[in-house]
Amino acid sequence: MANKRDYYEVLGVKKSASKDEIKSAYRKLAKTYHPDNKETGNEAKFKEVQEAYDILYDDQKRSAYDQFGHAAFEQAGGNPGANPFEGGFGGFGGNGDSIFDDVINSFFGGGARRQTKTGPRRGNDRIVTMNIEFMDAIKGGMYTINLAVDEQCPRCKGSGAKDSSSIKTCSQCGGRGYVRSQRRTLFGVMESQDACPVCGGVGKVITDRCPDCGGKGYIRRKKDIDVKVPAGINSGQQIILTGYGERVNNGGQNGDLIIEVNIKPHQVFQREGNDIHIQLPLDYFEAALGTKVSIPTVYGEVELSIPAGTQPNQVLKLRGQGVKETRTGRTGDEYVHIKLIVPTTLTRDQKRILESYKAATGRSESENFVDKTRRILNNSKN
Repeated sequence: MANKRDYYEVLGVKKSASKDEIKSAYRKLAKTYHPDNKETGNEAKFKEVQEAYDILYDDQKRSAYDQFGHAAFEQAGGNPGANPFEGGFGGFGGNGDSIFDDVINSFFGGGARRQTKTGPRRGNDRIVTMNIEFMDAIKGGMYTINLAVDEQCPRCKGSGAKDSSSIKTCSQCGGRGYVRSQRRTLFGVMESQDACPVCGGVGKVITDRCPDCGGKGYIRRKKDIDVKVPAGINSGQQIILTGYGERVNNGGQNGDLIIEVNIKPHQVFQREGNDIHIQLPLDYFEAALGTKVSIPTVYGEVELSIPAGTQPNQVLKLRGQGVKETRTGRTGDEYVHIKLIVPTTLTRDQKRILESYKAATGRSESENFVDKTRRILNNSKN
């Protein structure tokens, strides 16, 4: 993943590009680099362009990429069915099929023939929610989830047949996987190729199904899956595990598992974006005189100087003590909210000291708050 170019750079579009702009850029580049283009064809660049389009045109995958970059798709590992180029240049997960056909048709001159893609299709994506601890979201780590996974049937090796003799060529399509049809329109006779309704586009039919999987080609079993949680992830963001989604019974590729992250609240810290907020109880004399206190942060304790004359509800900032953003690496700040503590009981010495302080301020004993307010109001009327 480290050597991959930025997908926006591959397509030559801005990060704010609309889906129409992404589609337009893809069309041009796909025509340029298609291997059948004798002048500018380049298979490696064609695959790179197609992969970029698959990610950026899919809203969920684009959101994950914008948040985590290529790391969002590192989970695939060696998982069977995770290869995005399986099936040649047919498109990544089905998003590019119709666009791809348009590109090829325009490149080779188009015409009155429409061909529908046949063969194995991709399974649906699955969405699950994963609750993680607050500090794990800050620092990142590995989580293990137990999930029902569709895996290739070990008996039939995914064919769905009892044995090889149970697999026959489809008599409807002759093994092609598609059937042709014609219809007359205002523009003449239109010919189309559609997936065979008997074999579903596979070209083969099963006469005797596998007894273990019932002909599906896969079995469902519980499995522990390790999930890498990126440091700095926030609630609502998603982690995509390629190939752990639903499977289809025609030998197609598994869909993806989309994990939506929910972060448990913390007793001390509150998070807003990449910033951390914390409440600091402070005695009134500490606020008046100033002091130094040890403040907890998500990375450990740091010393904070409280300036003399600090007021109730004043907010002090610890720069760089917030959350490090996954994609940009920018670190937020920690904000310390001062909560002044007023004692409910006083000793005789404490009361005497406060009385002395009160006298030293020069405040009149004869004019209380109500009298002072009444005087101000009366003066404003004159």
